[in-house]
Amino acid sequence: QEHRSNEESTDESEEDESEEEPKLKYERLSNGVTEILQKDAASCMTVHEKFLALGTHYGKVYLLDVQGNITQKFDVSPVKINQISLDESGEHMGVCSEDGKVQVFGLYSAEEFHETFDCPIKIVAVHPHFVRSHFKQFVTGGKKLLLYERGWMNRWKPSVLHEGEGNIRNVKWRGHLIAWANNMGVKILDMISKQRITNVPRDDISLRPDMYPCSLCWKDNLTLIIGWGNSVKICSVKERHASEMRDLPNRYVEIVFQFDTEFYISGLAPLCDQLVILSYVKEISEKTEVECCARPRLDIVQPLPESCEEISSDALTVRGFQENECRDYHLEYSEGESLFYIISPRDVVVAKERDQDDHIDWLLEKKKYEEALMAAEISQKTIKKHKILDIGLAYINHLVEKGEYDLAARKCQKILGKNTELWEFEVYKFKEIGQLKAISRYLPRRDPVLKPLIYEMVLHEFLESDYEGFATLIKEWPGDLYNNTIIVQAVVDHLKKDPQNRTLLRTLAELYTYDQRYGRALEIYLTLRHKDVFQLIHKHNLFSSIRDKIVLLMDFDSEKAVDMLLDNEDKISIDRVVEELENRPELQHVYLHKLFKRDHHKGQRYHEKQISLYAEYDRPNLLPFLRDSTHCPLEKALEICQQRNFVEETVYLLSRMGNSRSALKMIMEELQDVDKAIEFAKEQDDGELWEDLILYSIDKPPFITGLLNNIGTHVDPILLIHRIKEGMEIPNLRDSLVKILQDYNLQILLREGCKKILVADSLSLLKKMHRTQMKGVLVDEENICESCLSPILPSDASKSFNVVVFHCRHMFHKECLPVSNTVSSVQFCNICSAKHRGPGSAILEMKK
Repeated sequence: QEHRSNEESTDESEEDESEEEPKLKYERLSNGVTEILQKDAASCMTVHEKFLALGTHYGKVYLLDVQGNITQKFDVSPVKINQISLDESGEHMGVCSEDGKVQVFGLYSAEEFHETFDCPIKIVAVHPHFVRSHFKQFVTGGKKLLLYERGWMNRWKPSVLHEGEGNIRNVKWRGHLIAWANNMGVKILDMISKQRITNVPRDDISLRPDMYPCSLCWKDNLTLIIGWGNSVKICSVKERHASEMRDLPNRYVEIVFQFDTEFYISGLAPLCDQLVILSYVKEISEKTEVECCARPRLDIVQPLPESCEEISSDALTVRGFQENECRDYHLEYSEGESLFYIISPRDVVVAKERDQDDHIDWLLEKKKYEEALMAAEISQKTIKKHKILDIGLAYINHLVEKGEYDLAARKCQKILGKNTELWEFEVYKFKEIGQLKAISRYLPRRDPVLKPLIYEMVLHEFLESDYEGFATLIKEWPGDLYNNTIIVQAVVDHLKKDPQNRTLLRTLAELYTYDQRYGRALEIYLTLRHKDVFQLIHKHNLFSSIRDKIVLLMDFDSEKAVDMLLDNEDKISIDRVVEELENRPELQHVYLHKLFKRDHHKGQRYHEKQISLYAEYDRPNLLPFLRDSTHCPLEKALEICQQRNFVEETVYLLSRMGNSRSALKMIMEELQDVDKAIEFAKEQDDGELWEDLILYSIDKPPFITGLLNNIGTHVDPILLIHRIKEGMEIPNLRDSLVKILQDYNLQILLREGCKKILVADSLSLLKKMHRTQMKGVLVDEENICESCLSPILPSDASKSFNVVVFHCRHMFHKECLPVSNTVSSVQFCNICSAKHRGPGSAILEMKK
């Protein structure tokens, strides 16, 4: 009783706890089958794609639907039904029983055949195409294999196909081939030629064929699978070559795969290129140490040429397995649906290929949530049992339970999508476990947007424990996600405890910016000297707010501040900036200097002020300023430079004011730089300056050397040499004199070269003019007299006429030209003379 209760509570196979996913799933065929097997026992079963046919030990045949409900019942015999056979159409059934009865009848017609033999008939098989009139055939197997064919007048004619090798225990008919097994082996008959084409002998003859029957299965019309004992053979029927036939059958059989199994075979079925094997198992009891029946196994194997590879193996808990023998189990299958039926006397179990829903079930059971989620996404159109969202939520819960909060939060983005209710539910769940920070980075910010309370709750969490994280969220989150006023007040409350906290101050400035309180934000940015202050001013046009904060801006970054002020003169005038910087002259100078660089005239009213500023803070730029400015008061500048003893600037100012002699004197006396003095004299190009320079240098040998080296190209060196006192030692005098001579020689050479070029050019131009004047001039009917405007040539060519043609191509009748008052006979073109284009050429007279 204990065993029975355990068996009945187990509706599926017991699977190993390994990580390998099973290939099949199992369920017990119930409903009508349960009712039948409570009072009777199953002896055989046949599967059609439309229904099932179950035979019992009490001689009943039941037609069942695929759920096991009884649709029809036949009382065939009072004893065990040995075999049920159906044709491919499912319209005709053959039944044989232990008492020798054989019936073949139509399920939907009155067609029927009855026969009773004097021995038990183990096998019946109707032709696969029995529904057709010319295939009305079936075979029976007892001691003989008989073929019944319907002939003339609907009479059934039997013929013996085989006998003499013991009882026929299994027959499978496929197409034109019949395979049967007797005590000696397996035979195959070709129904077209009525020839037996092979004999596959039994391997283990020690096993009783009635206790360990042969299992036969056609994989297709030419492939037979044989399982007997623990041996499996896969045979292929092939056409024999014409040259090999002679008196042999035109077909032969080749064993393509052969291997042994661990247990005894009770049934076989194909599964694509693999095999499903139902095995009978015996084991040694641990208590009694006696061999007993164990649960049968359903294995999927991959055939190899001389062995097999096990793909999966399941032990099946069928009712009453302890009392069953190998012959009590049968394996039938439905080809179109990959359904496998395991039949035992008290139980029928259906094995199905696992679908994607089953695969996801197994992954969830093994807590492989990510793989389950991926599988569901790939097969979302085909799965029926599972929903992607449910799997995703289970995955998030699993990650939270494991403590992987960040990963769980990251997965929320993908799994929760745009479902705001689920988002809010998950946020509260993270709050309960104190992990709001983990989910904060992944909260949606656009499409969808959660309630403001959610974001405020997260911000308060950060504000209590992590100022930097709080600042990051304020920067990243759009300001319209939460109530800005509430967050501003919270930040202000925290600043009361820590007024100098730069992070909080910077964040408060950003919050003020979101709230369009730019003035307050600007004050904080300036206090913090924050780099975004200029960007804030530009972005929100806050120039009116910085009129009294120019000094602060300049102190923060004078370069950027000046550029900004100069770029926006229309908003903050130059006068206002200069006024604000009055007490900070160094900043005032920076501003005015950049203004002057941009435009020399805009700040002209401040050029006088700039002289003092340059002198005080930026002397290197004073001289360039004095040179470039046209509005600078020279007297004021000279006064400042003389007070500060700025020699270079004073020299420039003196020269610009026309006092070149004083300027030269300063160069000689203050700077004592003869080269600069000479350069200055060259720039002014004044003979008196050279005279002053010579007079000043005459008693200073180094100055004389400098003059000798540079004066030769500007002033006659004799003026200097004559004034040198005899006996004065002058450094490098010889080199200086040599240089003067070289310079003089160079000048002579240059003059001669220029003279040669000039002569050559004059000659060339003279030749060109001569050639031009020698050229002829075409005179034809189209030319007119420039004075009378009539044709230059007369209409009567026999008359003589005089024409004057000038080199300028103007033509006149001679009588049209005015009489010259000069003694010279040379005349000039009146037109060209009037236009001041120079004199005309000599007159050319043509008489004809």
